[in-house]
Amino acid sequence: MFDLSRRRLMSGALAVGLVLSPIAASADDFVNILTGGTSGVYYPLGVAISKVLTDKVPGTRPSVQATKGSVENLNSIQAGKGEVAFTLGDSLAAAVAGSADAGFKAPLDNVQTVGAIYPNYVQIVASKESGIKTLADLKGKRLSVGAPKSGTELNARAILSAAGMSYDDLGKVEYLDFAQSVELVKNRQLDATLQSAGLGVASIRDLATSVPIVVVAVPTEITEKLGQPFFAATIPANTYEGQSEDVATVAVPNFLVTRADLSEDLVYKITQAIYENLPDLQAAHAAAKGIKLEKAAKGSPAPLHPGAKKYFTEKNVM
Repeated sequence: MFDLSRRRLMSGALAVGLVLSPIAASADDFVNILTGGTSGVYYPLGVAISKVLTDKVPGTRPSVQATKGSVENLNSIQAGKGEVAFTLGDSLAAAVAGSADAGFKAPLDNVQTVGAIYPNYVQIVASKESGIKTLADLKGKRLSVGAPKSGTELNARAILSAAGMSYDDLGKVEYLDFAQSVELVKNRQLDATLQSAGLGVASIRDLATSVPIVVVAVPTEITEKLGQPFFAATIPANTYEGQSEDVATVAVPNFLVTRADLSEDLVYKITQAIYENLPDLQAAHAAAKGIKLEKAAKGSPAPLHPGAKKYFTEKNVM
């Protein structure tokens, strides 16, 4: 009887202790980071952000998810299946507008911006033996345009259209991720791959060290036809092995987005951790050198999340 009474007293004390214990009993905030294919730039940067959040934002439990890219990421955020996601600016504009052609059934009203990050460069790379030297030379050739309705694939459609072409003008169209595209070019099953990514993307570096390549220019007149959010850019000489000269192309900004229903405090801490630890992101991939705090609050087609806005206001970069 004494042992039973003592056990009851101890159980009661434990229950009171759990009720009175303040923060220790609260659940961690899960932060699922939606990226892209593992051979692109989104994924290694997502891993770097995950580590930054683990180190700098106590109480968060980050995870990193490989995806098909921008369109999937945006639809997943809308559905509450992630907390932070990478996206291309033109995909984000299509999401806000609810463009069915781009893969959005209705305007996405649960998607808000964390901040602008680095620009994506559209990089059209052909095997030298294919004979492709210009955009016009793609006619009748075999091209991979990225995963279906990914940000890369939307870029491919836009550029071909601005050049007066469509998929019907190509000899064969493959909808493959970066790594798969490169393997088929190496094996002479494809002539070229179009990849929208940061400079020095691992997949194209791999291709350039395996076979002689040609980096195909996107002329300024194509960029002008595309309009915002696209802008003229240059792939510097020697970005890839065998690329001895600068190559003109088109670029589009990338953004990090989140859910509108996520708490202001959590998004503030996420934003602060990312933009105050940029060297950690740069160590993960050189493309992160293009992330600038002074540009982070500008240019997004979607509204800033209040948590991000609070941080950027404090930093006087609104």
